[in-house]
Amino acid sequence: MPKIREASQVPKRPRVGGHVSASGGLENAFINAAKIEAEAFQFFLGPPQMWVKSTKSEDDIQKFQARALETGITDSFIHGTYLINLGTQNPEHLQKSIDWLIYALNTAAELGVKGVIFHLGSHKGLGFDHVLPQVTTALTEVLKQSKPGSFLLLENTAGAGGNLGSTFKQLGQILKQVKSNRLKICVDTQHAFAASIDIKTKTGLEAALIEFDEEIGLEHLLAIHCNDSKTEFGSGKDRHENIGEGHIGKEAFEQMITHPKLSDIPFILEVPGFEDKGPDLQNINLLKSFRT
Repeated sequence: MPKIREASQVPKRPRVGGHVSASGGLENAFINAAKIEAEAFQFFLGPPQMWVKSTKSEDDIQKFQARALETGITDSFIHGTYLINLGTQNPEHLQKSIDWLIYALNTAAELGVKGVIFHLGSHKGLGFDHVLPQVTTALTEVLKQSKPGSFLLLENTAGAGGNLGSTFKQLGQILKQVKSNRLKICVDTQHAFAASIDIKTKTGLEAALIEFDEEIGLEHLLAIHCNDSKTEFGSGKDRHENIGEGHIGKEAFEQMITHPKLSDIPFILEVPGFEDKGPDLQNINLLKSFRT
C-alpha cells in the first residue's frame, strides 16, 4: 500500500478567494464565497464610503462562527472603510479613523476573523516623514485599545495623491516604529505595479520579494490582493482588471502563485469580474489553474 504522507509533508499551495458581499447577514459571506468556490475571502462590515459601526448580536456571531466551522475557511478578512486617513491634519477625521479601526478589530476578534485590511490614507502633500509620527501613534493606540485575537493589515497603495504606504520602505518604517506582532501587511498586486514595483517579470518579482524581506520581513506578509491592472506600469493609478486582461498578465500571476515564498499566503481577488459583478468563478478558476 502507498505510504500516506503526514500533513507536514504535503506541499502547501496558496488559497484562492475573493471579496464577497455580507449583505443581509454576516454569515452570507460564506454563502457568497461558496458560489465562486473561494477558499478565502474578505468582506465589508458596511458601506465602504461611510463610518458605519453596527453592533453584532450573539446570534450573528454564532452563525458566522458556525459557517466557518462548516466550510473550514480560516482565511477571512474585514476590509476597512475607504474613509480612513491616519495622515489627515483634521483631528476629528483622525479620531474617527482610530475609532473605526478599533471597532473593526473588536468585531474581527468576536467573529474569529483573521484580520482587518485597510488603506492608511494620504499625507495630502505634507510628505511621508511629516505624518509618520502621527500614523505610528494612531496605530499604536488602535492596537492597544482593541481586543487581541486578530491582525491589523496595512495595504500598499498605488502612489497617487500622496497616498501613504506605496513603497515597501514606508511600510517597513511603520512596522519598525509600532513594534507590534499584530501589525501585518497585505500586498495588492495592482497597486504595487502602479507604484513602479516590478512584479510582472521573473527577475522583477524576485527583486520585489527580496526588497520586501529586507524592508519588512516576509513573515509579516499575511495576504495578497490579487488584481491585474487597467493602467500601465508606474501609472500611480488604482485601477483593477480581471486576471490576464490587464498590463500584468497571466504569466506573472502564474509566477506569483507558484512561488515557494508565497506558498502559504491567501490570494484574494478584487477584480471587476467578467460580467462586471465583482470576483467570479471564472477569475477564481483561472488562478487555481496556475497552481501546481
